[in-house]
Amino acid sequence: MSVDTRKKTSAAAVEVVAEGSIPLHIQIREAIRRQVREGKLIDKTGRLMTEAELGRHFGVSRITIRNAIAPLVDEGMFARSRGRGTFLRSNQPENWVGRLMGFSETIRDAGYQAGAKILQQGMTNRHDTAVREQLRERAVWQLRRLRLADDTPIAIEHAFYPPDIGLELEKRDLISIIMYRVFEDELGLTIKDAQQTISADLADADSAKLLGVKVGSPLLSIERVTFGKDGRALELLRAVYLPKYFRLSISLTRRHS
Repeated sequence: MSVDTRKKTSAAAVEVVAEGSIPLHIQIREAIRRQVREGKLIDKTGRLMTEAELGRHFGVSRITIRNAIAPLVDEGMFARSRGRGTFLRSNQPENWVGRLMGFSETIRDAGYQAGAKILQQGMTNRHDTAVREQLRERAVWQLRRLRLADDTPIAIEHAFYPPDIGLELEKRDLISIIMYRVFEDELGLTIKDAQQTISADLADADSAKLLGVKVGSPLLSIERVTFGKDGRALELLRAVYLPKYFRLSISLTRRHS
C-alpha cells in the first residue's frame, strides 16, 4: 500500500510481512530486493544477473526466478530492455518507491488469501470536518470493513467516497472487490496519486474486539486520500492494522549543498 511517485526521492510504504509458509518465489523476490539494496546481484551499470545466474545463485529454477522478478518490474524497481537484460531503474536505492495498492492486492502479493467482513455501508452525512473538506461533499458513501488474511482479522478499514462513486461500488461484491481495479477498469477513473499519513495508535474497545487483541494494544494507523487525474479526491481511507502483519518501510535521501 504505497504511493507511486517516481519523480520524488523519498517514499513511505506499508508492506505485508508474511509469516509461516511463504511461497518460494516470494521469498526469492524479497531476497533479490534486499540484496540489490546492499549492492549485490547487479553490475556497475545496474544490470541484474540473468535468470540463469540468479537460479544458480539461489539454487532454484528459472521459472521461480521469473515469477520473483515480475512483480519487481511491475512496481518499477527494474526495467527490462529487450536484448540487453533487466536493469535497476536507479542505482540510488533511496529513489525507489512503491506503487499504490489496495488491501486485497497487497495481501495477495504477500501470499495470503484476502477477505473481508462488512461492518457498515451506505450514505451518511454524519462524518467529521476532515472528510467533508477532503471529499467536498455534504453527504458521502462510506464502507467500513474488517479485513482478513487467510480468515484471520488483521485490519479495519473505514473508507469514504463521493456519492456517485459510492453508489456504483454498492452494486458490486464488496467482500472480494479489488477497489482500484474497479476504479480504473469499470468506472473509468484514472488514479493519479495519493497522499498517505502513517502513525501509531492504540486499540479501543471496538477495534480490540474485532481484531482479537487487548484494549490498548499497539496498532499501525494510516489515512490516505487518493486523487484522480483532475485532482478530485476519489477516496479517503482510514485504517488500523495489526503491526504483527505489517511493517513500515521508508527510503530517505540526504540533500547536499
